[in-house]
Parts: sequence; C-alpha cells; structure tokens
Amino acid sequence: MLSPSEIEARLERILLKVQKPGRYVGGELNAVVKDWSQIETKLALIFPDIYDIGVSNVGLKILYDQINQRPDSLAERAYAPWLDMEEAMRATGIPLYSLETYHPLAGFDILGFSLPYETLYTNALNILDLAGIPLRSAERDESHPLVIAGGHACYNPEPMHAFMDAFVIGEGEDVIHEIINAVQRSKTQNVKREEVLRELASIPGVYVPRFYETRFLDDGTVSYVEVLAKGLANLVVKRIVAKLPAPPIRFIVPNIEIVHNRVSVEIMRGCTRGCRFCQAGMITRPVRERSVQEVVEAAEAAIQSTGFEDLALLSLSSSDYSRIMELVTAIKEQFKERNMIVSLPSLRIESVSVALMERLKDRRSSGFTLAPEAATERMRRIINKFIPDGQILETAREIYRRGWTTIKLYFMIGHPSETLDDVKAIADLCKAVLAEGRKMVGGRAKVHAGVSTFVPKPHTPFQWVSCDTVEQIEAKQTLLKRELRDKNIKLTWTAPEDTMLEAWLSRGDRRIAEVIHTAWKNGARFDAWQDQRRYPVWLEAFAANDLDPAFYTHRPRRADEVFPWDHISSGVRKKYLFDDFRRSLEGEIRIDCRERCFACGILPHFAQMRRENPGDTWKCPEVKSPASNEKFSVICVQSSVSEH
Repeated sequence: MLSPSEIEARLERILLKVQKPGRYVGGELNAVVKDWSQIETKLALIFPDIYDIGVSNVGLKILYDQINQRPDSLAERAYAPWLDMEEAMRATGIPLYSLETYHPLAGFDILGFSLPYETLYTNALNILDLAGIPLRSAERDESHPLVIAGGHACYNPEPMHAFMDAFVIGEGEDVIHEIINAVQRSKTQNVKREEVLRELASIPGVYVPRFYETRFLDDGTVSYVEVLAKGLANLVVKRIVAKLPAPPIRFIVPNIEIVHNRVSVEIMRGCTRGCRFCQAGMITRPVRERSVQEVVEAAEAAIQSTGFEDLALLSLSSSDYSRIMELVTAIKEQFKERNMIVSLPSLRIESVSVALMERLKDRRSSGFTLAPEAATERMRRIINKFIPDGQILETAREIYRRGWTTIKLYFMIGHPSETLDDVKAIADLCKAVLAEGRKMVGGRAKVHAGVSTFVPKPHTPFQWVSCDTVEQIEAKQTLLKRELRDKNIKLTWTAPEDTMLEAWLSRGDRRIAEVIHTAWKNGARFDAWQDQRRYPVWLEAFAANDLDPAFYTHRPRRADEVFPWDHISSGVRKKYLFDDFRRSLEGEIRIDCRERCFACGILPHFAQMRRENPGDTWKCPEVKSPASNEKFSVICVQSSVSEH
C-alpha cells in the first residue's frame, strides 16, 4: 500500500495533465485534518460522482461534522475522479485516496458511500476497484475496510447487496456513532470480520445483506426473504433522529466552482403532503422542524466561516414550515446589510409562496419555480397533488405582476392512468401561463417547462404500477415538442434511456447485482451523465445474465406481490400505501396529514423510538383524529409498527 507521501509525489507528475486539478488536491478552507497516529477509528466518506457535485452533498456534510466532533475518530472525503484522472491514476498506480491526508482508501477502517440515487452504482464499483478493494463483500477479509452505504437509494438495497457489507436505512446522525462504537469494540476484542458484521446487523436500522437470503417463485417474483442468522429481525426498520441535531456550520469552501457554491441550512425534515409519486415524502416522515433562532444562528455562523454569499433554506416543502414568514423576516433582517442571495426551494403553488419570495427577492433573480407535476385536475387528484387550474394561473399572474420574467414549471409524464390528452394539457397550461405573463410584462415573459418521466419508486403508493415503455415516452415527448414551439417557451425533457436505467435499478431485486457488475466491467461509468450513458452496454448486461429488463419496468405488480424491498421498512405500513394506491384509482385525495392523521404507521414507530430514547426532547405534532377534531398523541394512532 502506498504511503501518503508516495501518492503525493506521483500526483505531482499527473495533475497538470488533467482537467480541473483542483478536484484532487484537498487543502480547502474548513477541511478537517487530524493526526492519524492519535486517532482510533478512521472513516472515508465517499460521494461516487465528481468533486464538483459531491462537495455539495448535504448528507455527507452532516456526517463529516458529526464524526469529526469525536476526539477518537476522523472523517475524510473522496470523490469519483473524472475519466482523464482515472486513466492517469491507473497508468501511474495511484490508488484512490482521501483529500485531507492522501491516505489510500484501503487504509481506512470504514468506507461510507452516499447513494442518494441509483445511477451512482457503477461509479461506486469503480471507486472500490480504484482503491484496490475487492468489489464483493464475500471476498473481503480482516485486512479490508468495512464498506457501508446510506442514502435514499438504499431503501431498496438489493441491487447493490453483493458489494456493500452493510446499509444504513434512514437517518445517519445517531447510527453512525453506534457503528463506530461497534467497530472500536471489535478492535479491542480482536474479533473476526463476520462477528463485526453480526454486531452491526444487531444495530437498529442497519441491514447486513449476507444474513438474509431472497427466495423466488417460478414466475421470477419474490416469494420471501429468509433470515439466516438467529436473533435478527425479519424487518429492518429505518432510523429516525428524534430531534434534529445542530446543523453543520463550517462548510468546506471548494477549490473550484461547484454546482452549489453556497451555505445550506436544513429548516425542517419530512413532509406531510402525501404526494403519491414522491419517495422522499414517504421515507422522511415524520416532520421535524428547527426553531427560527437555531436556523438564523446557524446561517450567520456558516456565512462567517465560509464567506459564501448564497444561502439556501432547505426542506421538502419550505412553505409548510410552521413559522415560515417569521423565519423569512428574521433572515432578511439578519442579512439586510449584506449582498446575500437567499433561496427557498420547494414552495407550494399559492399566494403565500409569492409573498415569501417577494420578501427575499434579489435583483439578480429573474426566475420563479413552480411544480404542478401534472397539467389536469384529474391527474393532480390521482397523484394527490390537487391544485385547481385557476389557482395555478392566479399564482403565475402574481409572479409576473411582481416583476419576475421567467416561470419554470416542473411536470412529469407517465403517471398512472395518463392519456395523451393529459400530456397535451401540459402544453396548454404552459401557453396559458405565458399568456398571463404577456399581460403583465409583455414580450419579456418566458416559460421553461421541465418535463421528467415518472418512475414508480419503492415505498410509495405507486410502487404497484408499471413504468412507461420507451415508445410511450417518445410519443409523449414528440407531442410536447410539436405543441411547444413558441420562442418564449423552453422545453427540456429526460431521455427515455435514463428513465429505463433508473427504473431497472430502483425496482430491481438481488439478480440485478450481476447486471450492474457486468455493465461496469464493460465500461459503464457516470450513468447519470447523458454524454457518458452507454445504454447498449446495459441491455447487453441484462442479456448476459439471462434477465428481461421489461420484467422490472413494464409489469404491473399484483396486489399481494412481495417486493424485493419488503424486508426494509420506511416506517410507513405497506397496507397504508396500498390503500392510498387504491384511492388514487378513484381520484380520491388525502388532505395534508397535519390536518388529519391517516394512520400511516410512522407515528407509532416514532413513539416506540421515543420510549427507547427517553432523553430526547421531541414533542408530538398536534394532529387531528380521523374520527373527530380532538387532538391526540402519537400513541393513540390505531396501527402497529409490526403491522407491515
């Protein structure tokens, strides 16, 4: 294994020959460098995409801060090198290393991968290979680091089961410390790797695939998942932090321009809207908020420590923050003397959103984003994001009237029960919004229509439906291209091949692991990058492993089908999800569950965690009973954590 000094010496010979060498040198402001000889446990946090994207990842920022607060542990970072750097590293024998100290990844105790989306899978394999670590968990021994993954994509860990030693399901702020403590105990007791994994598997929210086996039926669907080790639960339930810890404030200031060069402060976690297509809204329940004071103080400290001039207040639905107007007023007052840009992503389509953005409006901002998701009221009922057409146009009118010139509208095609008339309605709504803009700002009015394609994700009410075929997607996109030819309307869309790849990987079972491995061996890298996607390689990988890709994408699921991810629980009951799916078929909407509890299952799960952690200070949100207007506690919801 090369030493850090040897790696640094070899880097000096290649860095001036690659694009953006600043990606690979470290030394950034606020990076944490500790004395390796004095630290018991070393973790490398890895985002399997390029530095320009990975530095902004919020999850890794939180874990980097949490781990480095411990005097007995350190966290360093690594990202995927771009193609030219990978070639140079392989040619000169440089293993993938951490940016803080240039230690090779193979020398760490734990490698922690962030997998927020599925198209990072081949990059994760490539990183292990560049680090000189066996790709498969079964081939690693005591000399190798533990390889762990977390993130939203891990709610279906099965496609990557062969390559990760363990998965963290849910939120990592608490469980990362339990993992570190378990690894430290194993060192002092000199136990074998298998015993370490067994102890990790006993930590709530940690899934170790080698202790579970999937059994299949003759038709290729899952029969059941067998637990191979005594004492382990049949159901791995996600971890939730009862109270959001203090947000990180010493953000790394990158060496180069990156995707999000800004301070970000998470103001709340979770969502109560219940959009049926939205995996994030289902798996991040329940809602927890930070106080206005905590947000303002964190924002001020982060700005002071970084010098950034942009601040993003993050959440899934910012205008659902219960004290949003107070927060916006406080932020505006705090930074009134500074040239700050403050953004509030994920606002609802209503007048309060316009009022909020008006308070934060900056002379450098000319665009406003809305996400109707569907263009007909019928479809918005199906997806449980009901907004009357009149409200959308009224909001657009208010936006243009207050000086914005561009409205970006996000839509999806491919929702269940969608017709070509529903797709044409997207074009009609864009034209109607533009017409409102022309009344207010004349020829300066513009509309940007971003149209992605729906993928039915695990742990959502729509997990039972099929995905559109390539032919269906192309027909819908052709219709939109034909209808939206106005020079003031910009249309962007998702390539059908990207949708197919996302669907295969997000809905796959254990057999997909071999497809991923074959595709990687044949050159698949950076699958999220359109200019790097190699769709034929993936089709060949399916054929080489005697699997039909349509089985995973275009097949509606039976009502009683066992999904590959059914042994992983988001805390929301499958019975609830199916009932919500059935309601969607009738066009029946559910109101915001802050107004009425529908007994999804998350609150009893959360109450159980509270009982196990009595020192936490979280308070139950006040929700209304399904049967009356009386407020009730989480323990009164008539559902059980074990009722999956």
